Amino acid sequence: MESITIKVDDRLAGEIKTAMNPYYSTKTEFIREAIRDKIKTIKKDAIYEELKKNFGKSKIKTTYADDRRIREEVSKKWLEQLG
Repeated sequence: MESITIKVDDRLAGEIKTAMNPYYSTKTEFIREAIRDKIKTIKKDAIYEELKKNFGKSKIKTTYADDRRIREEVSKKWLEQLG
């Protein structure tokens, strides 16, 4: 496991301490979870932006059944990528 050292000002350290109680026993656990959440958000936003770029570009009209199938396929891909 790699060790990373960060410095935060007293105010932010106090906010971390307040936010982590009673859910986390250490600041390390809290910060790891915050980083994981941020990475998930970044990945989700990238997928959303890619979807927005392509939304409405289709020249072919699809049926409701096709729309549903496509939505399910996209949802499965999102779940795989986001865990």
